[in-house]
Amino acid sequence: MGHLPLHLRRLHDPEYRERYAANLRRELPRIPFVSSARPSNPCHSEPASAGEESAVPSSGKKQIPRGLASTRNDKVEGGPEGEGDAELFRALVRAGQRLAEIHVHYEHQPEYSLSKKEKEGEKLDWHVTKMRLGKDKTTLSYNQFLILSGIPPETYEYRLGNRSALEWVIDQYQVSTDKRSGITNDPNRSDDPQYILRLIGQVVTVSLETVRIVKSLPGMGLPE
Repeated sequence: MGHLPLHLRRLHDPEYRERYAANLRRELPRIPFVSSARPSNPCHSEPASAGEESAVPSSGKKQIPRGLASTRNDKVEGGPEGEGDAELFRALVRAGQRLAEIHVHYEHQPEYSLSKKEKEGEKLDWHVTKMRLGKDKTTLSYNQFLILSGIPPETYEYRLGNRSALEWVIDQYQVSTDKRSGITNDPNRSDDPQYILRLIGQVVTVSLETVRIVKSLPGMGLPE
């Protein structure tokens, strides 16, 4: 499990996803081997979780992007050979661990604060039949009683295949009946009526945090 954070980091890397987009559409993802990582994107804030520390030997010395460097007193430049790479590795582990944490435990993440507009004259209702996004995708018609607004555009940058995580939830969490069997699928929970409403806010939070972490990562140094 010690390599999981780096695998997650690489699978989220924009350069990797763009270069191998055609392959990823028709086969399982493969983790590329890279000789070293070239810092390219400055990081403005450090992922919140600290992971298991490991080191990989390398002959190069690199400057770690601001914010990815450890808060401990490790030298990044001017120290023993490979020290910069070791610190870069630890930074990637922290980022990967944070990604794993928020994706696996998405239901425990805080809700993003969306504006809620209740329709006058309608009875209080949390039941979802089919949610619909507005044309600009900043609003969501939750049901006849409630409209959510203030969805940040960056939410849609985190994608699961060909659609964003939020759009996936909107499509999957609806009442539907299978024509062949006649079985009705209802995602609403009688014991937790606001579950889907809460999930929407949590998915927005996870999406924004994922985008922030991915944008903060240094370049992978993929071969040309």
